[in-house]
Amino acid sequence: MPGDKLRWGVLGTARIADTVIPGLLQASNSELVAVASRDAEKAREWAQARGLQHYFSSYDEMLASDLIDAVYIPLPNALHVEWSIRAIERGKHVLCEKPISTQASHVEELIAAQQSSGVKVMEAFMYRFHPQTQRIRQLVYEGAIGEARIVRATFDFLLSRANDVRLSKELGGGSLLDVGCYCVNISTLVTGMPPKAVTASAVWAENGVDTSLVGTLEFPNGMLGVIDCSFQVGTSMQQGLEVSGTGGLIRVEQPFRMSDEDTTITVDKADKDVTVQRVRVPGGNEYRFMVEHFADAVLNDTELSYTLEDSLANMRVLDALIEAARTGRRVGVAGTSAG
Repeated sequence: MPGDKLRWGVLGTARIADTVIPGLLQASNSELVAVASRDAEKAREWAQARGLQHYFSSYDEMLASDLIDAVYIPLPNALHVEWSIRAIERGKHVLCEKPISTQASHVEELIAAQQSSGVKVMEAFMYRFHPQTQRIRQLVYEGAIGEARIVRATFDFLLSRANDVRLSKELGGGSLLDVGCYCVNISTLVTGMPPKAVTASAVWAENGVDTSLVGTLEFPNGMLGVIDCSFQVGTSMQQGLEVSGTGGLIRVEQPFRMSDEDTTITVDKADKDVTVQRVRVPGGNEYRFMVEHFADAVLNDTELSYTLEDSLANMRVLDALIEAARTGRRVGVAGTSAG
């Protein structure tokens, strides 16, 4: 591909795109080139507002263009796999918003398409690239709190728009897929493995979409996880992570959405003197870190830190949690031994 920067197109004008765009614009190895919308006027206005010269009035038109090398896909959840595969078929690299699908079987279809294409595809869990996340994992693996036993992850907010796409069953709505997917993902990052079985309870909207869900995760190494996600809590975003171990507790107030400022990880030591350690972590735009990693892998043909197999493992846990919440039963996670 020409130049030393990855040329990006945005597939759609969803609100989430404007959360990612600042990080993309900061990325040293990337260039935002174009946007596509099914509404030509909306595409034109979106492009002009962000100083882009190119816009397209259909997704297929942009995917067929030689102006771009890669696409960021912020479409509703139920459209992620369909348009990721279409982009792959056009030879475009894909960074797709989380969750990458609404069920594990669709991720398997995406993996099959990617494996025969030679292009890079990654799910956009941006928090994984922030130094804070890397430091949390280091602290756990180095035994800063002894042997880790329980991980707790929370991501809640109040969704006040009745017609919000995140409440649409047809488009893959629900609190678990929207924010609970983060809780599951960070739990597997901390433990280094997916859970073998889950239980869950949920509150359901009339159309069958979960508006709140609490789940428990059973890991093969004996660790337990507790997650909660909701569209019905607070007036703003509420998030948190705790990892409890035989020698202490790690607490993080903002594990998923951080500011550019330095962050702090609190480590409570459970020794006779009970000391509290505050670990400062340099800040930065987590979206920029993610985009730069992805672009570097494409430009230099190196491996991505997170693969579609990781996405499949995460989706299998989400599938199991929904089944557990609907049935009231303990559900084994596909691909693992339920014990």
